[in-house]
Amino acid sequence: MRRPIIAGNWKMNKTVAEARTLVTDLVTGLQAVHQVEKVLCPPFTDLMAVAEMLEGTDIYVGAQDLFWEVSGAYTGEISPLMVKEFCSYVIIGHSERRAYFGETDETVNRKVKAALTHQLIPIVCVGETLQENEAGKTEAVIQRQLIEGLKDVVIKSAAELIIAYEPVWAIGTGKAASGELANKIIRDSVRGTLAKLFGEVASQEIRILYGGSVTSKNAAEFFSQSDIDGALVGGASLKAEEFCLITQAAER
Repeated sequence: MRRPIIAGNWKMNKTVAEARTLVTDLVTGLQAVHQVEKVLCPPFTDLMAVAEMLEGTDIYVGAQDLFWEVSGAYTGEISPLMVKEFCSYVIIGHSERRAYFGETDETVNRKVKAALTHQLIPIVCVGETLQENEAGKTEAVIQRQLIEGLKDVVIKSAAELIIAYEPVWAIGTGKAASGELANKIIRDSVRGTLAKLFGEVASQEIRILYGGSVTSKNAAEFFSQSDIDGALVGGASLKAEEFCLITQAAER
């Protein structure tokens, strides 16, 4: 059985003071859920405060990105060692990083390897744009992103890697894919490609999340599917009650 996981991507939101308020509101509701892995991914400036507040709880901290070098003259970047001080997880290759900041399959690959080297669990994001979807290129895009993004990546166990399928056309638009459609893409395109990369057994053990306009109203539709193991939650992760309800839906 793959243990469900819900990760909240706060994106570029919340000052330290606001983060403290949100975590205070989240902790009680999240700690009542025991069968789901829970991860909060705040901005870099909030990591220390959030990690301190979550110490002694069963809620993990994740970063939203990292750079592949350990240190050096890379102004503005954050190294795996800096992330590891506070985090267990790191989001890599989010569509916003690809669209706005020049992230490529090659840089995703370098970041995944850096994360694994430093015992961070990468949440690797893949997904097609609206144009690619309408052109029937969904499977080809996902295969390319996985094959290139995970090129020469070695994992000792399936627990070291998480994939998030996030159709770009559904992120922040309110247009979530249907549970049935998301499950079919995850089962056929994502797990199918992972089987070629890591073998059939590992492909069935690696956890795959859905992301893109997940709310407490549609969460159960996704979590009832055979191949969806949780969610990477964006906007709804900024509302304590909403995020707790989504997490509770994953436990049910």
